[in-house]
Amino acid sequence: MTHMHVAGSIHADATSPAPQWLKRPEDVNALTRQLWSEHAGRDAQGRLAIAGLTAQEIVEQAGSPVYVIDEADFRGRARRWKEAFGDWQVFYAGKSFLCTTVARWIAEEGLGLDVCTGGELAVALRGGMDPARIGLHGNNKSEDELRAALQAGVGRIIVDSSHEIGLLERLCAELGTVARVMIRVTTGVEAHTHEYIATAHEDQKFGFSINGGAALVALVRSAHSPHLNLVGVHSHIGSQIFDTNGFEVAARRTLKLIAQFKEATGTELSELDLGGGFGISYIKEDTPATPEDLAAGLRAIVEHECRGFGLSVPLMSVEPGRAICGPAGTAIYTVGTVKTVELGGGQSRRYISVDGGMSDNIRPALYAAEYSAAMANRTSAAEPVLSRVVGKHCEGGDILVRDEFLPGDLTAGDLIAVPASGAYSRSMASNYNHVPRPPVVAVSDGRLTTLLRRETLDDLLALDAGA
Repeated sequence: MTHMHVAGSIHADATSPAPQWLKRPEDVNALTRQLWSEHAGRDAQGRLAIAGLTAQEIVEQAGSPVYVIDEADFRGRARRWKEAFGDWQVFYAGKSFLCTTVARWIAEEGLGLDVCTGGELAVALRGGMDPARIGLHGNNKSEDELRAALQAGVGRIIVDSSHEIGLLERLCAELGTVARVMIRVTTGVEAHTHEYIATAHEDQKFGFSINGGAALVALVRSAHSPHLNLVGVHSHIGSQIFDTNGFEVAARRTLKLIAQFKEATGTELSELDLGGGFGISYIKEDTPATPEDLAAGLRAIVEHECRGFGLSVPLMSVEPGRAICGPAGTAIYTVGTVKTVELGGGQSRRYISVDGGMSDNIRPALYAAEYSAAMANRTSAAEPVLSRVVGKHCEGGDILVRDEFLPGDLTAGDLIAVPASGAYSRSMASNYNHVPRPPVVAVSDGRLTTLLRRETLDDLLALDAGA
C-alpha cells in the first residue's frame, strides 16, 4: 500500500464494504452493554438515558454537541482499578481527559495523577490534587514547567533525556531542593496497536534506550547527583492494549536493567512503573481484560522476574487513563443532512452528517480509530442501514463513525450517541474551521453539572489580535 495523508487514505477507501466484524443487527435499537457507561440504557419510551437524564434532556440543558460523563461510572472505575491493584500505586493518566473537577474526583478516590505539561499540572493543583501524588512526564519539559513542579513539590518527575538531567540539577541547586525522579526507558517492546500510538519501540522520541546502555548511564548519573533522588525506572509500551504479553517482556527488560544497576552501584532501586495503555471496548468485537485480570497477571509477571534476577519486588505502579474515563463518556450529536451515495455494483452508503466532527474527536481521522453509534432520542421499527457518521468540517476524512448500522428512518433532528468517548476526545479537540469546542457535563442521579462550558464565538474572537 502506498503511503498518503491519513484523511486522504480514509476518503479513498470509501467504496470498501463494511468490515467483517460489523454484523447486521437483529434489533437496531439494542445497545451492546460493554460499550456504554454503567448507568446508560434505554428508558421505557426507548430513549437513551444516562444516569437519570435522557439524551434529549441533556441536549436541552447543555446544547449539542456535548460530551457526557457518567460520574458514578467514572468514580467506580477509578475505585475498581485501585482495589484491583492493592498495594500497587495507580496513577490516573490526565492526558486522557482532565479538568479541575476530574482532578478532584481522582483525589477523592485515592489515586495518583500523571500529568505531562505545565498546563495539566496547573489544572491538577487547582483541582486540589496533593502534589506528592502527582507525577510529571514529558519528553521536552521546559525550564518553567520543571521549576513549577519543583516548587509545587510533585512526588516524582519522570526524566526523559540527558539534557533534562542537567536542567533539573541546575534548577534544584538554584531552589535548594532535591528532585525525586524516575528514569523513563524504552524497552524495545512494541504493543500491537496502530503505529502512531505505540511508544516502546526504539525509533521514537521518548526515554532512554536500554539497548546500547543509555538507560544504565542515565541511572548511574542520576544516582550520583546530589540534586536528584533516584527512586526507579519507568516504561510505557503503547496504547489500547488488551493483555499482558507485552508487559511481560517489558517487565523482564526493566528488571534486568535494575539488576545491572544494582551490580554497578550496590544499590537496589525501589520503584518500577509499567505505564498504562490498557484498552477499552470501542466496538463490540473489542475484548479488553478486566482490572482484576490485569492486576493478577502483572503481579505474577513481576514476582517471577524478580525471583529470576534476585531482586526484591519494588513498589509497582500503573497508569490507566482511557480505561477509567473512556467508557464513562458519551458524545451526543444532532443529525443535520442525510444522503445516500451509490457505490456501484448494487452497493450504496448512507452518510449521516452531524453538528460536530474531527474537531471534537480527531482519533478516527488521525489513525482510523473505530467507534460505534446509536440513535438516542427514540427507537425505530425501520430496517437497519449501513451508515457512516461524518462531521461538518471541510475534509473528506472528517469521519466520526466509519461503519455502523442505524435505523433507515433516521433523519435531520434526530440525536446520535457515540459511546466510549470519554478519553482523547475533548482532550485532543481543536477549533478547526473556527468551530467552538463542545462542553463537558457530568450526570449523576438525574442532575447535570457543567465541567467545561461550551466555547463561544466570542471566545474565539477574543484571541484574535486583529482589528
